[in-house]
Amino acid sequence: MSFKKFLHFDGKISKEDQEFYILKNKAAEYYRANGIPQKIEEVLNEMFYEKPDDIYGYLANYFSGFSRPPVIRAITGREVCDARGEPALRADVYCVIRNEEKLVCSAVITGVDDDVEESEDVVANGNHQQVSVAMALEWIREHLSSMLHGFNPTHQTHLDKLLSDFLLARYLEDQDARRGEEKNVEEKRETENDVTPPPAPTKDKKGREKGKKGNGGEKPVPPPEPSVPVLPGAIAVAAISLAAAKSAASLTGVPLYKHITTLRDPQALSAVPLPKPLLTVLSCGKTSAGKLNLLEEMILLPTAPYTARQIIGMGLELQREIKRMTMTAASKTGPVVLGVSEGGALQLSFDRAEQALDLVMEACLNLGLSIGSDLRLAINCAAHTLMDYPRGKYEVMAGCLKSPDELVDMLVGLVRKYPAIAALIDPFRKEDVEQWMKLSSLIGQSCCLIADMAYCYLPRWRDAKPLPPGVTWLTLRHRSEMTLTDLLHAVTEQREGETILAASGDEIGDDSLVDVAVGLGVSFLKLGGMSGGWRMNKYNRLLCIQMEMEEQDILAEMREVKLTGSK
Repeated sequence: MSFKKFLHFDGKISKEDQEFYILKNKAAEYYRANGIPQKIEEVLNEMFYEKPDDIYGYLANYFSGFSRPPVIRAITGREVCDARGEPALRADVYCVIRNEEKLVCSAVITGVDDDVEESEDVVANGNHQQVSVAMALEWIREHLSSMLHGFNPTHQTHLDKLLSDFLLARYLEDQDARRGEEKNVEEKRETENDVTPPPAPTKDKKGREKGKKGNGGEKPVPPPEPSVPVLPGAIAVAAISLAAAKSAASLTGVPLYKHITTLRDPQALSAVPLPKPLLTVLSCGKTSAGKLNLLEEMILLPTAPYTARQIIGMGLELQREIKRMTMTAASKTGPVVLGVSEGGALQLSFDRAEQALDLVMEACLNLGLSIGSDLRLAINCAAHTLMDYPRGKYEVMAGCLKSPDELVDMLVGLVRKYPAIAALIDPFRKEDVEQWMKLSSLIGQSCCLIADMAYCYLPRWRDAKPLPPGVTWLTLRHRSEMTLTDLLHAVTEQREGETILAASGDEIGDDSLVDVAVGLGVSFLKLGGMSGGWRMNKYNRLLCIQMEMEEQDILAEMREVKLTGSK
């Protein structure tokens, strides 16, 4: 009976039956409006011919194609610990997927970058990471979760812009607050008449202030530039950006490196280059037992078109050979101090740079590795950690101080004595501009100078800093204020030379950094030494990606690395 006939039916019909019939017609109209009968008929016909083993799985897969795209329901944060046991931030992304709320992915970012400045009260209390994580949790709870509610996580660029705009607003508020505090302090001083100038310092016959030692007539070193202030809580931006990217990759069913590659260039998936791993084989820096401070890291630098599997294999062999040679020497000369650095590399006790370099060179020759041609060495000097500011010199060895100009001569001598050295990382502080220029003019045709990209790259609302002169390669880290879009821009703007994505010493055991490096298209990936569970997780992830790309025939041809030439 039709609904029209039902309404004019003269028989006895209960009110319940009438309401039920009306409800049935509303349901039928609802299903017709959404095309449900046609879709059911279509899938039943297809399933009858295909006769799948899992009938309900077939139906679920069919109808899932018509479901709405997942959207963010909430973002939560929690405090976890990094590799040093310090506080770190974990951001969790919850999405509504087919009418159900589910945890999709998480990302962990460590507390505070080593080269940025926190507020004075935070640093004075020694709890800067704790405060940064606590502020990030507050931002997520009070602002960011609601701001991104209902947002599609696959829209990475738009999402990152919202995060950057939020951080910009917090930064401007912080600047206004600081200016207000400074104004209040100045007004208080004027009120208290506390503006008496300090007495002029007395000077000796040479015009120097008494009580201060000179530096032997040498040029004074430039003072360190003020550290870049970073807002406590800024790590929320990096954590949410990465968590959103991981969520988008998971929801679309592709690996994270492919998702990031499509963000960089949708056409690049046909041939994806794999970054070469830079392996730290020896560490003789300030934390080592010997007098030597200058060689913070001795890194294996492959210049021939080796695969990641080949490079990692050579690194493991070299590490075992260095251990064997050290133990053999110890049986003759007595015990040696053999340890593992915070970066996961072998740490030996040496007094001179030549001792460490001779050991690595001999180990390579014992293994038949072509050191000096297909394999070279990169030396991370980490010179900013060696400066003795009261004396204006670098403490390259315990008790041995070198002026910036003397350090130039020392590095030139090492590069000329050991031609296998093809790159120097942070050989000076960024303030020693003359020495960067001088070193580049002397060895720039045979040895690359590498600087941290923090020298030139900052978030978009701050003034960019120039690179030290002579720098040809750059090291990039995923810093607390950087979204994934910021990372992509930083790499694509580097049109000349090579880019290295480096892991921090306090990383978490999450291997997503490797996927990020592959997706960004960087030339090298610096993970440190080959020890420690979290580092080996990353090396294993790199090998898995190489195998996967080989099976899918999308691995780009490995290329040789150009070492000479400067900007």
